[in-house]
Amino acid sequence: MKMTVEVDCTPEEARRFMGLPDVSALNEALVAEMQTRMAANMSALAPEELMKNWMAFGAGAQEQFRKLMETGLAAAAKG
Repeated sequence: MKMTVEVDCTPEEARRFMGLPDVSALNEALVAEMQTRMAANMSALAPEELMKNWMAFGAGAQEQFRKLMETGLAAAAKG
């Protein structure tokens, strides 16, 4: 014997029926915090800001960056 039961309910109704906690407020707070942190860090990813940071260290940082890029290109060429 095979039975099929179809339940038509909203996610909120299903959550309540199964006794699961309501975490919507926590989820909203976490999403808002993530948005705030991402917005604060987006300026650090701008090319102008990256170049300012690298130039602040002088020629030593430029040389290290050049070596990093050469190493990455060499590894990419091999594999």
